Amino acid sequence: MSPAENTRHDDGPPWNENENDQRSAHPDATDQRDAAPGEHGTGPGEPDARPGGPDARPGTDNQRGTGPGGGGSREGDRGRVSPYGMQGKTAIVTGAGRGIGEAVALALVAEGVRVVAVDLKEPEHPLVEAYAADVTDPARVQAVVDAVDGPIDLLVNVAGVLHLGDVVDLSDEDWAHTFAVNTTGVFHFSRAVARRMIPRRRGAIVTVSSNAGGVPRSGMAAYAASKAATTMFTKCLGLELAPHGIRCNIVAPGSTDTPMQRELWDGDDSSAVLAGNPAAFRVGIPLGRIATPDDVANAVLFLASDRARHITMHDLYVDGGATLRA
Repeated sequence: MSPAENTRHDDGPPWNENENDQRSAHPDATDQRDAAPGEHGTGPGEPDARPGGPDARPGTDNQRGTGPGGGGSREGDRGRVSPYGMQGKTAIVTGAGRGIGEAVALALVAEGVRVVAVDLKEPEHPLVEAYAADVTDPARVQAVVDAVDGPIDLLVNVAGVLHLGDVVDLSDEDWAHTFAVNTTGVFHFSRAVARRMIPRRRGAIVTVSSNAGGVPRSGMAAYAASKAATTMFTKCLGLELAPHGIRCNIVAPGSTDTPMQRELWDGDDSSAVLAGNPAAFRVGIPLGRIATPDDVANAVLFLASDRARHITMHDLYVDGGATLRA
């Protein structure tokens, strides 16, 4: 089972944009931006994330998109009734540039959600408000969250990286980078968004982890350990935020057809993933198929919606049975 979520690229220096003024609001402080749910006006001195604002690149309403389970234009989607009851909500999605993060962002747009899409490089989607941010930089994370006017209803943590290698061969840098993105990055965004949700006493946070966080994997110690830590962090956060009416859940994908996954294949051949590898003590996929990003996005939509209003601190495995999880 290979990692499934969107990856932060290692082909250039990380973004380090700290020019925005930072706030140090206490979690229990009332934030004027959140005082009136559904209103999206910015207050004096606040970064403007509306169309035309200096820091966001919102898209238009008449362009593209393929949603979960299908393809085609999204024209008119915002006018239909969402089966999840999510119209008009605001969501932040990290790792939204490709793979699962992209699928989640577009699935939320199709449900009438205003999506703030974040990745190391500014996501190029015409239907979202796009930001470039390094999740390992707490100042930049806070600046992005501060720039979102109005209530923040949902956070979906997807950004992640994979460094393969046996423990004896793994460098200090690869170990630290894996945890910085996969675990500390989730902490940075979850902390900042939770502070905005607490005064309103509602909201939902979904973290895309991995089934590797619950099953030992040879050559994936850093990745698996970081995902295990992220899963437990999200559950602890859910326990702390439950008295405030805020739910926190985990989606744990298995092998999913993303650019990160395909980098592990021999060409376009996924047969080895489906069959498993007994020599490495790795089971195949009982359902006999690789997941699509939309499969994972659908699970995220459910846990983020009010249909899951009595579910919190849960980890939902979306892996075709690969972990033989009871």
